[in-house]
Amino acid sequence: MSRVLLITGGASGIGAEVARLAAAQGYAVAVNYRSKRDKAEALVAGLGGKAIAVPGDVADPSEVEAMFAATEKALGPLTHLVNSAGLYVTQARVEDFDAGDLARLFQVNVIGTMLCCREAVRRMSTARGGKGGAIVNVSSMAATTGGRAGSSAYAATKGAIDVFTQGLAREVAAEGIRANVVRPGFTLTDMTAATAADPRRVAAIAATIPIGRIGTALESAWPIMWLLSDEQASFVSGTAINASGGGFVIGAPAGR
Repeated sequence: MSRVLLITGGASGIGAEVARLAAAQGYAVAVNYRSKRDKAEALVAGLGGKAIAVPGDVADPSEVEAMFAATEKALGPLTHLVNSAGLYVTQARVEDFDAGDLARLFQVNVIGTMLCCREAVRRMSTARGGKGGAIVNVSSMAATTGGRAGSSAYAATKGAIDVFTQGLAREVAAEGIRANVVRPGFTLTDMTAATAADPRRVAAIAATIPIGRIGTALESAWPIMWLLSDEQASFVSGTAINASGGGFVIGAPAGR
């Protein structure tokens, strides 16, 4: 069976690394973007094989539907989906929350992911004439901790993704679809570039990670590829892989 993969938010960061790995493994790849058209098209041009750049805002239901339709028209029936599109609003404590920021954050990170999963299931489900497939949703270690200071709203969206994916996996398991989560820790991407540009902040964050450094996008892309693989992860569904460098440092016991 030919493998057709759609990656939301695939123009940069973790999504772009997944696109490179998938193309090298023979997947036909659709790279979704909202505003990074130049990056998406440059990425696709370098992939070789069957690859396209597909515009669409995951927060807009009509654009989500169009994105999936365009992917299948160009590449054939969808078999794999990676939901990598995500938004991080300015850090804010609870008392400083802006309702508009919260609405956009949840619309992109949660509802957008759910809508993309809906479209994927409609196409992959054997109960609907599909041939099955695999979905990987990109979450965050923030979902397990509530996030770093000022990131509780972002963490809440990722916690929602974790719980949703567990339910999704159970609903569609008998229809040939696997659904899993990868939770990156602090990772160098466009989203974190401003923080990563400050050596002092990088050092402070690295000190909270057992491995002692921040992660790369490629280090999250490889676990995603493993979960997509029917050969290697055929019995894995409803679970999460933490690509986090060991989680978080816990203070040493007294006397050490």
